[in-house]
Formats: sequence, C-alpha cells, structure tokens
Amino acid sequence: MAKIALVDDHVLIRRGLAALVRNLGHEVVIESDNGLKFMEAMNPATVPDVVLLDIKMPDMDGFQTALWLKQEYPQVKVLVISMYNDEDSVIGMLRCGARGYVFKNTEPEILKAAIEEVMEKGFYHSNTVYERMVRPAEDPHNREEGEAHDIPLTPKEMEFLKQICSELTYKEIAARMSLSPRTLDSYRDILFEKLNIRSRVGLVLYAIRHGIVKI
Repeated sequence: MAKIALVDDHVLIRRGLAALVRNLGHEVVIESDNGLKFMEAMNPATVPDVVLLDIKMPDMDGFQTALWLKQEYPQVKVLVISMYNDEDSVIGMLRCGARGYVFKNTEPEILKAAIEEVMEKGFYHSNTVYERMVRPAEDPHNREEGEAHDIPLTPKEMEFLKQICSELTYKEIAARMSLSPRTLDSYRDILFEKLNIRSRVGLVLYAIRHGIVKI
C-alpha cells in the first residue's frame, strides 16, 4: 500500500481520484487544490510516496510543485495526471522531475499500473504517451516498439539526445555542440528515422526510457 497525495484544482476530479485510489488499496494522505496548499499540508506524518499532480492550477502550478518536491523531497515520486498532451507540457514536467505522465481520460487499470510501476521501478513509461509522441502514424518498415534501441548511435547522436532533454532550444543546442542549425536539423531527422520517432517529446521519452539521461 502506498501513501498518495492528490493535487488538482478540479474538486470532482480530485474526489473521484481519491475514491479510485482508495479502491486500489492505497491511502490518501493529502488532498489539495494547488501546490501552495499542498506545501502547507506537508508534514512528517503526511509525506506521500506518490503525488498525483495536475499541471494547470492557481497560485502554484504543477511545474512549480514538481520542482519544489524535487528539491525538498526527492524521494517522493511525481505522477502527472493531466489533460494536456502537448510537447511543452510533457517535456516540461519530465524536466521538473516527474516520474510518469498519465492522461485524465485513461482507464483505471492504467492508473493502477502507473502507481505500481512508479513505486517499484521509479518511473512509469506511459504506453499512451509513448504511442502518441514516439511512434509515427504509419510505420513503413513495420518495426516493433523497442527494436530501435538496438540500433547503434554515434557519440554526436548520443550527445544530441542528452541536449534535447534540457530546456535549450534547437538553436542553443546547435551553438553548444558547435554545429550549424542545419547540421543539427540533420541529426534530428536522422534520429527520427533511426529510432522510429516523430517529435522532440518522443526523443526525450526515448532517452529516458533507455537510460541515456536520468531525471
């Protein structure tokens, strides 16, 4: 049984999640509608194992809350529960220390698996996020998921993968790697093809999934 905190400003969603979490056999130790109130509720008796964290909230949003937890309670694992599936939201929360990302319209079984994997393995690789962000709409080579990591990468390609997991823009990454923007675009496109990926989010998830970077 895990101690779970819920941080979401939508009361009905939060209460529904609380009921679901209890039905899954876990204990809900904190319910807060923003990061600031969550901070105020934290004490030695209420430190959770996992925080189910929304992104957009008043006073203190999910990014700020995840960063605060990363600095003050690094042992606490953040599992994002959000309706946002855009690149900035996913990458931003991963950079802030989130250990997994689940969409709000997911099935209860997925949330159950996410909590268990975050507790046991330290990270949840959401198949839903991975499918949407990593795998292309059509796969002309009919590669199966997971095969791409066996393809050897050059040192420059490995360095590029590490850099795109930062907050730097492509232009800033090019300058740091002493490459022209056009050459950097070439590295990106080669990796998209090699790894069967179609977005920066996909590259970030790939790098985390295969231990190239650690959050």
